[in-house]
Amino acid sequence: MTQHSRDTPQFYLTAPSPCPYLPGRHERKVFTHLVGDKAGDLNDLLTHGGFRRSQSIAYRPACDQCRACVSVRVVANEFRPSRNFRKILARNADIIGEQRSAVPTSEQYSVFRAYLDRRHRHGGMADMTVLDYAMMVEDSHVETRIIEYRKRSVDSGITGRGDELIAVALTDVLSDGLSMVYSFFEPSEQSRSLGTFMILDHITRARRLGLPYVYLGYWIEGSKKMDYKGRFLPQQRLAPSGWLRVDASGEVLTEPQD
Repeated sequence: MTQHSRDTPQFYLTAPSPCPYLPGRHERKVFTHLVGDKAGDLNDLLTHGGFRRSQSIAYRPACDQCRACVSVRVVANEFRPSRNFRKILARNADIIGEQRSAVPTSEQYSVFRAYLDRRHRHGGMADMTVLDYAMMVEDSHVETRIIEYRKRSVDSGITGRGDELIAVALTDVLSDGLSMVYSFFEPSEQSRSLGTFMILDHITRARRLGLPYVYLGYWIEGSKKMDYKGRFLPQQRLAPSGWLRVDASGEVLTEPQD
C-alpha cells in the first residue's frame, strides 16, 4: 500500500433506505472514515462541505433527485436572541453548563435512555445499550467535548457546579466553530425547551472562544423534526454555489459567503 493510498480518504455510498424525515422518499449517504493523525483536519474540511460526524464516520446525504437536506450554521457574533429565545434563557437561568472531556457516564446514559424512550421509541437509536452509548461518545478521533447541563444547587455559588443532570451535548470543536453532534435531555423537563437552550448556550460559547459559527447539521424545509433550526438567524445554508446567508428577516442572500 502506498503512502498516498493511506492518507487519501476513501468514500463509499450506502444502499437506498427509507428517509426518516420525508415520507415516501429514500435516502442514500456518502461516507468516509475519520481516523489517524489527519482526522481533525479532514473533519474540518468535510464539515465545511456539508458532512456530519457520527463516531469515526463522516457522512453526507447523496440522495437521488432530492436535495432537501441543507447544512446550516449560525453566525454566532451577529445572532441576537428574539423575545421567545430570551424567555427560554430566563426559564433556564438556574442551569449551569459544565464542559468536560468526552467520557461517558452512567448518569448521562440514564438521561439518554429516558430521552430515547419518550421521544424516539421507534427511531434508529432506540435499541442503543450503555455500550453503544459509550462508543458514540468515545469513538472520536477529533477534538470532542461533552457539555453537561445541571440544575443549580444550594452549594453552586461556592463550588460553581450544578446538581441534577438534565441535558447533555456532544460537541466537536472545529477551526471555525462548534459542531453539535448530538444532544439530549430529560423528557420530564420538556417545558424548559432544553434543545433550544443548548443551541443558545453553544452560540454564547462560540463567541467566547472567538469562533464564528455553530454548526447545527441539516435543516429540511417542511420537516417538523428539523424546522426549529431555521429559527436561529442570521445563519448560512450550504448550496451548490457555496454558503448562502439568511439574514435576521429570513431573506436569503444569493452571494456565497466565506
